[in-house]
Amino acid sequence: MRLFANDREKHLAIETAALAYANPFLEDRILHEQRLLGRDYVPSQPYWSLETDLDRKDNVERISELSTRLAITLRDRLAEGAKATDEERRLYEDVVIYVVYERYRDGFLELDVRGERGRVGFWPAFRRDLVDFLPERAQDAAHLFACFYQVRRAFQHIFTAIIGRSRVAARLRAAAWQSIFSHDMRRYRRSLHARMADTTTLITGPTGTGKELVARAIGLSRYLPFDERTERFAEGSSFVGLNLTALSPTVLESELFGHRKGSFTGAMHDREGYLESCGEHGTVFLDEIGEVDPAVQVKLLRVLQNRTFQRLGDTATRRFKGKIVAATNRDLVAEIARGRFREDFYYRLCSDTIVTPSLDEQLRGEPDELRHLVRFISARVAGEEEAATLTDQVCDAIAPMRDYRWPGNFRELEQCV
Repeated sequence: MRLFANDREKHLAIETAALAYANPFLEDRILHEQRLLGRDYVPSQPYWSLETDLDRKDNVERISELSTRLAITLRDRLAEGAKATDEERRLYEDVVIYVVYERYRDGFLELDVRGERGRVGFWPAFRRDLVDFLPERAQDAAHLFACFYQVRRAFQHIFTAIIGRSRVAARLRAAAWQSIFSHDMRRYRRSLHARMADTTTLITGPTGTGKELVARAIGLSRYLPFDERTERFAEGSSFVGLNLTALSPTVLESELFGHRKGSFTGAMHDREGYLESCGEHGTVFLDEIGEVDPAVQVKLLRVLQNRTFQRLGDTATRRFKGKIVAATNRDLVAEIARGRFREDFYYRLCSDTIVTPSLDEQLRGEPDELRHLVRFISARVAGEEEAATLTDQVCDAIAPMRDYRWPGNFRELEQCV
């Protein structure tokens, strides 16, 4: 007896496995849904955004039912002694991963909404379900639990922070997802989850395009280990942002690195900087990195190279345990050519780069996108009950500005509303 009774079962397993590891914000996800459901697929918007979530509900539920039946069938065959190649066993495992995640997806979301840091009540049930399908994975259950929680948190943070139904907005959401998990989710689960802090994320783009929103979504979506003994997740995912242009070099260094008492005028006591107080799972966001003083660039380069620093006025070496996300609206390559930005510092920053699009790019070729964005802002500014009326008024007011380029981007549109 073989594990897969026919080509149809294997096809379902292949597509479910692809779906389990796909970037949810790219078009590929839709292709896998269509291949899984065939004629039962319910057409929906091409990209997953706030307004299309309900459109996808039917498809997600159908795929969950289909994959659950398949997982149970394959589990029972294995128990009866079915023969399986290594590839077939991997496919079975991927199907189970998809099924178990979907079973507890809402539970993970509720944890994030409540900011839960206590005992996780559904952990024992999760472990039982996983071991029921994959007894050989019992020792990995806590890690998989942590991965699932991270996936759910990351989806929610990206989904709610980066709005828009356009292809350009979808690509930005997909880039944020890849920044968190890399392009290979399997490798991430095996080893990269413990190493992503070593990679600095650089977010570039015009002013007013939401660079800090992207940074926050990435920072709050970091991997948090789960302790099977206490049934709790590790503390973490803190996010601290610093605008580097708002502070003098001395104050900036004090904020970042901390200082010893008496190290400069006004230093009345020892102070811990953000790099020191940032926990292992926290993130420090350095906004306007293109404006930073060359002397501070040298010290930050050391942090990125060796993950070490010293407080102002101190000789003790301290270790930075968190992640750095930086942002700028400047062309850093041009700044290097002008001698204003260190080349070695740039190459430490740019290993993972995200570009936030201008509002003009987001609206180009998307006739309904402006109204959609205005509707979103109106609800936030005036409340849901006034959103429709305010949207009509704003859209009527800006109708003569059909060719306007919105140089202030989303921030300008917000002020317009």
